[in-house]
Amino acid sequence: MTHERREPAQNADERTMLEGWLDYHRETLALKCADLTDAQLRTAAVAPSDLSLMGLVRHLAEVERHWFRKVLVADDPGPIYYGEQDPDGDFHATEADTWKEAYATWQGEIETARRHAAGFGLDDLSRGVSRLSEEPFSLRWIYTHMIEEYARHNGHADLIRERIDGATGE
Repeated sequence: MTHERREPAQNADERTMLEGWLDYHRETLALKCADLTDAQLRTAAVAPSDLSLMGLVRHLAEVERHWFRKVLVADDPGPIYYGEQDPDGDFHATEADTWKEAYATWQGEIETARRHAAGFGLDDLSRGVSRLSEEPFSLRWIYTHMIEEYARHNGHADLIRERIDGATGE
């Protein structure tokens, strides 16, 4: 599977720039996972951590689902990979879990996120609210948070990928 990463426009309007950076980080994670086997993608970073590339992809599918479904449009289809018995189930990929399924689920959540966000302006408020403040979020805040979430986890992905096969890079 070949992945290409597009640099965000340097002179775009704010929305295009935010969406460009979010897509850049989504593409970066896909690049970090490229050309690895399912077993490699399930390989934990280093004991005692359970963090793996497949776990990061599953986690970010959950994050996309949370912010763009549950919060932005107040649709709560429930979690994909975690539950009461395993609150960190998104990170706990097993031998039965495949890259094909994880990637398809993640991409599906990204497409749903794009569809939902298209109906909002940057200053428009979410239909769902914060668990802490009970206040809604602007789409601008959600985009900014998602960029931060991906950037942080892409740093983890850099280290995991280097441990697996020595590959480094942006």
